[in-house]
Amino acid sequence: MIYRMNSVKNLLIPPIFLIIVGFLPVLSMAQETKTNNHASFSFYFGNDSFAGTDRCFTGGLKLSWTSKNLENYHKSPWLKWLPFVKKPEFQQAISISLGLNAFTPDNIQRSDLLEEDRPYAGYLYLALGIHSRSNLRLDTLEFGLGIIGPHSYGEELQRSIHELFNFIEPKGWHNQLKDEFTFQVIYERKWKVFQSGTSDGFGFELIPHLGGGLGNVYIYAHTGAQLRWGWNLPDDFGTSLIRPGGDCNLGFWTRGPFGIYAFAGVDGKAVLRDMFLDGNTIRDSHRVDKNAFVADIQVGIGLRTGRFNLSYSYVFWTKRFETESEEQIFGVFQISYSY
Repeated sequence: MIYRMNSVKNLLIPPIFLIIVGFLPVLSMAQETKTNNHASFSFYFGNDSFAGTDRCFTGGLKLSWTSKNLENYHKSPWLKWLPFVKKPEFQQAISISLGLNAFTPDNIQRSDLLEEDRPYAGYLYLALGIHSRSNLRLDTLEFGLGIIGPHSYGEELQRSIHELFNFIEPKGWHNQLKDEFTFQVIYERKWKVFQSGTSDGFGFELIPHLGGGLGNVYIYAHTGAQLRWGWNLPDDFGTSLIRPGGDCNLGFWTRGPFGIYAFAGVDGKAVLRDMFLDGNTIRDSHRVDKNAFVADIQVGIGLRTGRFNLSYSYVFWTKRFETESEEQIFGVFQISYSY
């Protein structure tokens, strides 16, 4: 049966997004530098329909803004305690991100609780990222607040996409995780350890990363690397996915007017907590037994012209929980603009 919306549901932004007001003093404490300086907007859209499936990570949206490079960063009373802002050879920036992800079990046509499959869950979050970069290293510390449950509007996201593309109706969202406010802290470091010809012309580079997250959504540690090769590579630190802590497109349009490149990456995680599998923290909810060690594989292609950068990633996830029927595949489209 095809889902037809009889009315547009109320999608008023939840009160949690008022915390963006608290970020404004941080931005006002920094002054822009006068050279090699730009900001950027990035939009991400991911969906498993790109891979012909409708399960697990079923869809996501993310909009991010990254500031221009900032000076007097270390003088801010909000930020001067951070250890990686005091190196004179590093430049600093701030990002604000708004994201929404939706997760479902395999069979979305059943309305009963599927005890052996993952819970339905939506995740709506707002994040403040603090970035410090040199030519060869990027440190990111991100703080995120959000909500999981009916007021995350994950159900509305999936139903809207299914109506737009005439997909089947998802029937089990009444079994989703209950409302719970979330807090997440993420730290990640990226390096460029091997480069060749990354100015104008053909080049390739290897970008390892290491980091982790702490909060009631995720507790994990991870490491991996991305390899990129092509013509006029972007001056950033790789292609990220729709996830908290993933912004890394700082300065990509400074190398030549046009570029095209391919990339491949792997990421391994040791997971202590995943609310989308472990269920709500303090309320009784559906849960499954997660796998403690998981991996992601990403391949894709990117195109840069002027101040625009476009990329498409094809992502493979290993099984996230013990009774999962198969691995997950989905696609992610990203477009960024620097100004």
